[in-house]
Amino acid sequence: MNRTEEFQELRPLLFSIAYRILGSVSEAEDAVQETWLRFEGSPTEVRSPKAFLSAAVTRISIDVLRSARVRREAYVGPWFPEPLLADPYEDPVRSAELADSVSIAALLLLERLSPLERAVFVLREVFDFGFPEVASAVGRSEAACRQLAVRARRHMAEGRPRFEADRRERDALASRFFEALHEGDMAGLQDLLAADVSLVGDGGGKAPQLARAVAGAQNVARLLAAVFPVLARVEVTCERHEVNGQPGAVFHDRDGRILQTFALDILDGRVQAIRLVLNPDKLAHMGPVADAWAVSEELRQARRTTE
Repeated sequence: MNRTEEFQELRPLLFSIAYRILGSVSEAEDAVQETWLRFEGSPTEVRSPKAFLSAAVTRISIDVLRSARVRREAYVGPWFPEPLLADPYEDPVRSAELADSVSIAALLLLERLSPLERAVFVLREVFDFGFPEVASAVGRSEAACRQLAVRARRHMAEGRPRFEADRRERDALASRFFEALHEGDMAGLQDLLAADVSLVGDGGGKAPQLARAVAGAQNVARLLAAVFPVLARVEVTCERHEVNGQPGAVFHDRDGRILQTFALDILDGRVQAIRLVLNPDKLAHMGPVADAWAVSEELRQARRTTE
């Protein structure tokens, strides 16, 4: 097997590591490409392509994350990771860990960690790398990596919910939610929402977004029941799709361009959070992006005609 074949075989793993460290599809793809250039240009024989490539993509991702943190401090409004519709890496033995670690809730928890803690947690807890491999990847001693892992696990555990949804129950509840949403059934929606549910949008100042998070089951249900029928009148369509491993949807304008993603955080038999990504920069990797401002104006006009 030549270097190109070795790299292509490991590419899904490399992307999945980089995405969990960075929370960005575009930055993860760039990190993987830079990793390939280093691998291709290495003048020495690489005894373990997996070890070499994993270490390279991890170090590149740590460097990118450090600079990204500065940009995120100046981000307009709430910051969410770029939506991921399909994780290219599969491992049946660790499928639960992989799915959980890519959820928006988990990625937001990872934002609390330092870049080194985040990298160590991803390699050790998500992908089950041994501490010698982790130490080599992040350029620290095994003892230091064990301490980083302990701190990272503690921070993650503090933010995790006490109850997790059974996948079948979660998907059944999501189906009921989207049926009620499609019908504009406020009472049906409210029954599926946690009392303290929140609806938050990430527009990054580049798309219309809520002035603030909408909180509470009644408020969120009222907003959704009012807006969804109007979206249909301006020919915005809702396509059910997993978003970051969770129930969600992708909204398209009448020309099929992507308007936003919509992800549900379901726990303890209720929808706990609804997260929308409207920032066109975060949607471009999925295909042509809609003009959200134009759609917003259409919605405003459609509302006026029904008042």
